[in-house]
Amino acid sequence: MRAGKPPVIQIRRVTKSYGHGDAVVHALRGPMTGGGEPLGVDLDIAEGDYVAVMGSSGSGKSTLMNILGCLDVPSTGRYLLDGTDVGHLDEGQLALVRNRKIGFVFQSFNLVPRTTALAQVELPLAYAGVRAAERRRRALAALGLVGLADRAGHKPNQLSGGQQQRVAVARALVTAPAMLLADEPTGNLDSRSTEEVLAVIDALNARGRTVVVITHEDEVALHAKRVVRLVDGAVVSDVRQAPVDGPPPALAATAGVVA
Repeated sequence: MRAGKPPVIQIRRVTKSYGHGDAVVHALRGPMTGGGEPLGVDLDIAEGDYVAVMGSSGSGKSTLMNILGCLDVPSTGRYLLDGTDVGHLDEGQLALVRNRKIGFVFQSFNLVPRTTALAQVELPLAYAGVRAAERRRRALAALGLVGLADRAGHKPNQLSGGQQQRVAVARALVTAPAMLLADEPTGNLDSRSTEEVLAVIDALNARGRTVVVITHEDEVALHAKRVVRLVDGAVVSDVRQAPVDGPPPALAATAGVVA
């Protein structure tokens, strides 16, 4: 993190609850007071960090992801994304934040059928009002970054699962977001495709991209610099680790295509 620059993610005393009274469910709660009231979750993620958020079903990791991705709002607490307090934003402003500040990668790829890889990656730029020539230039650069420049004209049914997910990563990166937020990004992939996608994510982080991966897989978490574990809506550990060896040279070299 550059001196004087705030964390990309800063959450303070954040909770998320559903229901009321005796039926309330604290999906994200943090520590509890002696009277059974949630104190909330605190979490900072610095620029350039690579964090794996882990937990079993019901642990709160999906709720945390939705809040970090501005797909949901906390019940209580404060969330600053790249210095912006998202709690003060209306729906239109939140949509702009999601488009410009967050690059989403989902387990199911979420690619548009019968649409080329190039057009898939251009979509966020089209929503942002970027001119066609600039959209094409940036989309081609993003595809080059994930090693798929030669697949720009291919449609999803002409790509392997790993290639489809790498198109999704390129689409997530094309707006130069503050954070890459990946939800179980290898959940639908075989072991070889998993290695390809993780190698790309590793290379992006090596160039300074902030990465948050939501996962239940230890093999995926091993690639991160830091592992945050949730149990019953609370952070139970937050540990720095030495990540696995970096990406293969062929994929790492593609990281020089765009900044």
